[in-house]
Amino acid sequence: MIFSEQRRRAYLQAMGIDVWLPRDSIPGDATVPGEDTAPLDWDQLRHCVSGCTRCELSQSRTQTVFGVGNPDADWMIIGEAPGAEEDRRGEPFVGRAGQLLDLMLHAIGQRRESVFIANILKCRPPNNRDPKPAEAAACRQYLDRQIELIQPKIILAVGKIAAQNLLESDATIGRMREQQHEQPHGAAYELKGIPLVVTYHPAYLLRSPSQKSKSWRDLCLAARLAEEYSA
Repeated sequence: MIFSEQRRRAYLQAMGIDVWLPRDSIPGDATVPGEDTAPLDWDQLRHCVSGCTRCELSQSRTQTVFGVGNPDADWMIIGEAPGAEEDRRGEPFVGRAGQLLDLMLHAIGQRRESVFIANILKCRPPNNRDPKPAEAAACRQYLDRQIELIQPKIILAVGKIAAQNLLESDATIGRMREQQHEQPHGAAYELKGIPLVVTYHPAYLLRSPSQKSKSWRDLCLAARLAEEYSA
């Protein structure tokens, strides 16, 4: 039996086999790895993300999850990837974890509407698995451009996966917490030096409420660094 190329890719994806497309097989208006996002303004970037086909996740998502909040925010919150509810609603950090994040922000005088919330990935990985390195790399230009456009005074990396990708490190979250980092991946822009703080993911705190006091210390550190950065 001879399958069409589209059906063949669908079967391979269902079997969990990575499918990579040659550049010349991707439609001309689709984004591809290496395309420069630096000139894009906010609306252009959002449109670019919405039609992205840079990795296999474009075949399984319901919609992309660009991010939400104030594009001129002082605080930028970066998590791992959309889950099932985020994929359905097109907004990051919804559900119980999102409600806890809202409470954490309120405790330091911030609101969901005053910060900007994004993820390492703009598409949900199937079954909420961890992002693959190639997927995170394919999305990185989008996140870099968001950081450049927002120019936050503080970046809060929420969870191990987000922190490891942002800091290009394999350290444990315990080793990355309670200290100031700097956003290091400044290849596309001149915003190196933005203070970055690592804390636990709200979903983890729901499972381990005893760790909430540690996250509070992280939030206090982030608030102090944001104030110093803007001074």
